[in-house]
Amino acid sequence: MMKKTNAARILDRQKISYQLAEYTVDENDLSAEHLAEVSGFPVEKVYKTLVARGDRNGIFVCVIPGAASLDLKKAAKASGNKKVAMVLMKELEPLTGYIRGGCSPLGMKKNYPVFIDESAFELEEIFISAGQRGLQLRLAPADLQKATGAQVVSLT
Repeated sequence: MMKKTNAARILDRQKISYQLAEYTVDENDLSAEHLAEVSGFPVEKVYKTLVARGDRNGIFVCVIPGAASLDLKKAAKASGNKKVAMVLMKELEPLTGYIRGGCSPLGMKKNYPVFIDESAFELEEIFISAGQRGLQLRLAPADLQKATGAQVVSLT
């Protein structure tokens, strides 16, 4: 039996349907592409959670396709900032409570604004981190939007 994470408990409280899916972690390759390869999850359904800082509005969260790169100009526009940069790796855990490879848009230390790339809504379901390495949440993009209060925008 898999141990539930804070992210899963948040979905439970909101009565949102999801599945937990385990995979083998490779500490040397935490990329979403590698996760898809070792787990058998379709790479186009694996989404990663990135944390950025804007010059005007501070910290925010982006959920984008695992094989894509965040377009910082689009992220700035979506978040109401002029300039945006990724947070430093050493800042990730103090800001979110999560480590690289296990960062979920659900259950962070603070409720940061969340932005989901519009491509997610072309799919019936996506995989996102459940809040620990080796565990993913499988859920509908609309349910993730509901649970996080996210805005749907173009980010890649």
